[in-house]
Amino acid sequence: MSENPTVPSEPGKHIADPRQLLLDYLDYYREVVLSKLAGLSEEELRSSRLPSGWTPVELIWHLAHVERRWLRWGFLGEEVDEPWADWFHGPSGPERWAVPDGVSTAEVLETFHRYVADSRAITADVALEARAEGGGRFGPAEQAPALSWILFHLLQEYARHAGHLDVVRELADGVTGE
Repeated sequence: MSENPTVPSEPGKHIADPRQLLLDYLDYYREVVLSKLAGLSEEELRSSRLPSGWTPVELIWHLAHVERRWLRWGFLGEEVDEPWADWFHGPSGPERWAVPDGVSTAEVLETFHRYVADSRAITADVALEARAEGGGRFGPAEQAPALSWILFHLLQEYARHAGHLDVVRELADGVTGE
């Protein structure tokens, strides 16, 4: 059994500003999912222990693209190449997460870090009440959600996937999460 990876510290209880709390928790869960990978071999990172078939590296690839879909394509309304590049597309449409052939784990992690940095830059000086631009993911501007909604969606997605990685990690080497 491997040692428990270092788990990041939860944001401080003294934070009262909702914006800061939301951004700090989002960063916390970004670090948590990466900490779940620490100590896993390349084989474990690219193997599935679940009936659905996804691997830890595929989940990180998925989260990288989630960042891009929700903030660059969604909030900014920018056109992005292949917004669903994290999904394997079978004959009936998207089936499950997949990393393209030939993309290394290092490249997956670099892409994740780059897209997270983009997300931080996009949200750095924007009020939570700001609405996403029209076009892009959300269609007309009047249907677009507020940045607060988008960030909260990202937060819950990270928290859910951190739990998924807890299970995968325990099945892989017995390490349990906090």
